[in-house]
Amino acid sequence: MIADSLLRLPRAARPGSFAALMSLYESNYVRLGWLLPDPRRFSGHLISRVPDDLPLHLQLLDRSRYTTTVRMTYFFEDDIERVADPDLKIRIYHDALLAEAMECTRRHRHDVLKNFDTRPGGELSRRWARNVMLNKWLEYCSEKGHRFVSSPVPEVREVVT
Repeated sequence: MIADSLLRLPRAARPGSFAALMSLYESNYVRLGWLLPDPRRFSGHLISRVPDDLPLHLQLLDRSRYTTTVRMTYFFEDDIERVADPDLKIRIYHDALLAEAMECTRRHRHDVLKNFDTRPGGELSRRWARNVMLNKWLEYCSEKGHRFVSSPVPEVREVVT
């Protein structure tokens, strides 16, 4: 297991900078690996259930040769509907060993998340905020004991005759 404490920020990196953001993506990849050891080897929708926490949902959205895109969320039952919150779309870059929170819901159920900035402009600061949130949430989920266990996706092999 890779420890994100071993990641080193470039000397010139300061919190909120592009260089620090790339290091944060590296840390997200490591922490996501605590929950899902091989993101290339699952399909569909996985649910992690642990005592004292809501079921954590992970859904495969897209897979290509170098990336996997997933949605990670909790679901809350509202009086009217089922609400996903936090609701993050995460892109995993297999070749670069990075994980980026690409999108976050615009409508949050919890007060602390309602101030989360989703307006246009200031993209670097929004990416920083989304990915710090992902980083802390991944650590929280890991500490709670969440793990995604799946049966491996069968490998497609070419048969040469």
